[in-house]
Parts: sequence; structure tokens; C-alpha cells
Amino acid sequence: MIKILRYTEYLYLVIAVISFYKLFELWNTDRDKSYMFVFFALVSLGMFLFRRNYRKKFEQRKRDNN
Repeated sequence: MIKILRYTEYLYLVIAVISFYKLFELWNTDRDKSYMFVFFALVSLGMFLFRRNYRKKFEQRKRDNN
């Protein structure tokens, strides 16, 4: 269970990196699409931090119960 949470956590980080890449690629040519990638990047970073915090709390609760 913990390994699955860790993989999904880093999946959000990969999505954020790809979104930042596309953002810089499209910034001068198509501003409307680039704003969409800004949104995706920020949401992905937020989800990465949220999932990481949740996983660490889950691991701490598991250690405390044992």
C-alpha cells in the first residue's frame, strides 16, 4: 500500500515537469494553451505535496500502532 502511494506521488511530479516543459515551449506561440499548462503544473505540484504529506502521516500512524 505504501509503495503505491509513493509511486502516485511521483507521478504527479512527472506531470508537473511535463507541464512546465510544455509551458515554456508554448509561451511565445500560444498564450491561451500555456495558461492551461500553468494550471496543470500548479495543481500537480499541489497534489504532489498533499500526497507526500498524507503518506508520511500514514507511515507515522502505522509506526505508532506497532
